[in-house]
Amino acid sequence: MNGRADFREPNAEVPRPIPHIGADYIPTEEERRVFAECNDESFWFRSVPLAATSMLITQGLISKGILSSHPKYGSIPKLIFACIMGYFAGKLSYVKTCQEKFKNLENSPLGEALRSGQARRTSPPGHYSQKSRYDSTVSGQSSFGTSPAADSMERELLPHYEPIPFSASVNESAPTGISDHVAQGRNFS
Repeated sequence: MNGRADFREPNAEVPRPIPHIGADYIPTEEERRVFAECNDESFWFRSVPLAATSMLITQGLISKGILSSHPKYGSIPKLIFACIMGYFAGKLSYVKTCQEKFKNLENSPLGEALRSGQARRTSPPGHYSQKSRYDSTVSGQSSFGTSPAADSMERELLPHYEPIPFSASVNESAPTGISDHVAQGRNFS
């Protein structure tokens, strides 16, 4: 015994550290394969159908007169916009499916990070979870400040805004707490 009391339960699991996945992370060969698969599937099964559908709907709305066409370029700008929005909506709609594919990888640091991130969000209160280094503290101080001097400098440099009081009274055209000093001093009769 080294003089320290051990308060851990004998059968308690020690959580593994979450692997750091940053900009310098190099994916494994299996992760690269899943990235390519996700990119290909999200394009063909989500982006292309949503882009085509949004373009057809937009053209239909223009044909019925609900949307107006451009005098010089016709329906092309609106169709291009609908295509781009459909493309990105398709890519975004595939994110959860792709995350599940990474979570199912056995020896993947990226999959491990996604699994532990999900476990951290769904853990019951009081359960051990590793706090992110980007989380801000409860006291309102910035997590980027490294010293009390940096925190005080931040408070001095950033302006402090006072909220304007709001009233839902009968006269909603003039908010309360703001007065027009010029109009009060003049008599226009």
